[in-house]
This record gives sequence, C-alpha cells and structure tokens, in this order.
Amino acid sequence: MDYYLLSYSHKNTDIAMREALSLDLKNPATKDFLLDLVSNKFIGEAVILSTCNRIEFILNVQNAEKAEEFLLDKLSNYSKIPLEELQKRADSYENLSAIHHLFSVASSLDSLVVGETQISGQLKSAFKYSYELGCCGLFLSRAIHFAFRCAASVRNSTSISQNSVSVASTAVAKAKEIVGDLKDKFALVVGAGEMSGICAKHLINANCEVLILNREIANAQKICDEILSLHPNAKIRAESFKDISTYINEIPLLFTATGAPHTIITQDMVEVKDWNRYWFDLAVPRDIEREIMEKSERIHIYAVDDLEDIVRKNLSLREEQAKIAYGIVGRSTQEFFTWLQTLNVEPLIKTIRTFAKEAATKELHKGIAKGYLPQEYEKNIEKTLHNAFNVFLHDLTINLRAVANTPKGDSVVESLRFLFQQENQDKMLESYKCEYAEDKTLH
Repeated sequence: MDYYLLSYSHKNTDIAMREALSLDLKNPATKDFLLDLVSNKFIGEAVILSTCNRIEFILNVQNAEKAEEFLLDKLSNYSKIPLEELQKRADSYENLSAIHHLFSVASSLDSLVVGETQISGQLKSAFKYSYELGCCGLFLSRAIHFAFRCAASVRNSTSISQNSVSVASTAVAKAKEIVGDLKDKFALVVGAGEMSGICAKHLINANCEVLILNREIANAQKICDEILSLHPNAKIRAESFKDISTYINEIPLLFTATGAPHTIITQDMVEVKDWNRYWFDLAVPRDIEREIMEKSERIHIYAVDDLEDIVRKNLSLREEQAKIAYGIVGRSTQEFFTWLQTLNVEPLIKTIRTFAKEAATKELHKGIAKGYLPQEYEKNIEKTLHNAFNVFLHDLTINLRAVANTPKGDSVVESLRFLFQQENQDKMLESYKCEYAEDKTLH
C-alpha cells in the first residue's frame, strides 16, 4: 500500500475553482464522497481536508495511477469542472513526497498565511470525521499522527507561529490598511465558527464595536461571552441572522465566514447608499454574491485571495524561520519511513528467537565448563533447550503476527522492541498519539 495525495490550493487554483471543489465537513456530499472513494478497489483509506485555502485528498492506495484516475473522474462529476482542467491544475504526490507535503500542510508551511494556527485543528477534525466514518484506518492514522508530531516540533523549535496570524486576522489587518484606525468603528461579523471568532477578537482588540449574527444565536453569544470575560468593557453583542438584510445596509464593515453551501448575501438584499462599504468574504464557497460588487460601486468586496499583499509581507518576515521549519519537516519525513520499517514483525521475531537461543547456548556452555553437565550430553541438552524456547515463544509469535496490522499493533511492536533493547533512538510510542490514536474498540 502506498501513500498518495492530490492537492488543490491557493498556489494552483483560484477561489472560484476551490468553491466548486469544496467538500467541508458540514457538506453532506463529503460523507458520500469519502465512502465512494474507499469502495474503490484501488483505494484503502481516505481523508479529505477542505478549507478556504485548499482541498487535499489524502489516500492510502494499491495503485496510485488507477486511484488518481478514479478520484479525478469523480471530482469532475461532483464539481462540474472538466477533467482536463482538474488534471492540469492538480499537484499530486506519492509516498515520500506525499508525506513531506502532508507534514508541510500540517505545520502551516503551505498555508496562505505561513504560521497560521488553524490548520492543525482542521486536519484533526478531518481525520476524526473520516476515522469515525470508517474511511481511515491504520495506514493514514500513522501518517497523520506523525504530521501532528511534526507540526508540534515546528511550533516548539521555531517562532513561525508566534504572534499567530490567520486569514481572519489578516482580513482585519487589511481593513485597518483601508479605513485606518478601527477605534469607534462598527463592524458586522456573520457566522459563529472559529474564523468568525478570530475576526471578532481582533476587531475588539482594535477597539471596534462588533455585532455578530448567526442562525444559532446561542453560538454567537458564546463568542461574545468569551470576549467579554477578557474585555468587560468591549462593545460586542449577538443578534439573530434574520436581520442581516437590515444590518448590511447600516454597517460599513462586514466580515463573513459561514459554512453555508451557497451565498447568503445576495443582490436583492442590497440598498444603494452614498457611503463606502468594505466587505470581507472569508468563506469558501463564498458567502457574498459576486454580482454585488459589479452593480454597487461603493461596495468593495475582498475574498481570501485578495489578501495576498499582506500575506507576502508575512512570508518575508517569516522566511528564515520557514527554512528551519522545512528542515524539521524533511527530517520528520525520513524518520517516519524509518519508523515504518521497524514495524515489520518478522525481524523482531527473529531477534527474539536469536536472543533466546544465544542465552540458552551460553548457559549450556557455562554449565559444561563448570562441570555441572557432562560434555557428551551437550547435543541432547541443546535440542531440549531449543524445543523449550520454541514452545515458550510459540504463542507470542502467533499473537504478534496476528496483531501486527491492527491499530494496537504498533504499540505492541514498539514495546517489544524496547523490552528487547532494539531501540537505538527515542521511542516513537510516546509521540504516536492524539485523540483518535487508538482503535475505538480499545476504549
């Protein structure tokens, strides 16, 4: 089985194409897409990571060429994008390069905003979703757990995530660049997810007044309560989404980041005003109908891809740290494949049997040298000892082979390697874990 990854990101696609390809966890189509992938005889496991910046298909495959052919055909049918266009735009990776890319993504080195902190949580959610659906098992679990470990190492060994930034904070920075000081300005935030929460926090830190709208007003109120617990004097409140048509025509600044599968702000909701409005659409698919800006000269709309000037500044500031981080990713990739080789149980079984035979032979020779055992019985005693350790190791050998390719097998093999002093580096066992590191049947 091989590792295979197909990637569409801000580097090779525009936002319109990413909208069409979007398969986030709130989209019912994602479940069907995943189940169809793993039903293909060439695909064993699959995880789909879909964010505003990218969509990654992380697969474990028997035949990369056949798996890619099936995936692209299915993706074309889903997105209505011609197959040739999907083939031309896609970046595909196998084995070593696939793991290197996965680790880079998890460490936020491939993000639009290098060092942003959301991607690790998004990958964890994608992994959890696929795992619980039964589409992700041992092989991808190993790789993704290592990706989390690599990302933690990058965070701990570099300053790339210090003063953490995100697409949301970059949008607020862009707003400051356009309108100047946000103190006493009024901003509307639509949605109550992580992106909206980050927007609200940065706006409050800039002394801006904030109104949050969400279909579930209780979720918007949670963001307000969290911010008010830190900033008791903050001007922030939550109201019902049903009033959105009123507020988009009263408030000059808008930040929207919902998980809606369609636009939520349309041309028919917009009233003509004689003052400028600045709208930041951070959702993919986009929340704001594209035609609005064409028909309303005083409404300026910025999508994710329009933040690149600030992103470039961010990248240059973090360039040195990124070099260090890529070194960590490279070493982690090599370490992962080295570790995979150690999980082969046959060399371990051979080692254990060799240890048993050498110990028995050593004690036999010691007994003969000291006169405890007659020399003429050496062959018979050696045969008896050999039969004894064969009997002793029989069940261990059978059970070890049986457990080898199960989720708990890695821990068993690691433990035995440690017990028989086969570890010549730090044990990976301590690092190979997260919330979904073990088979659920073990809990």
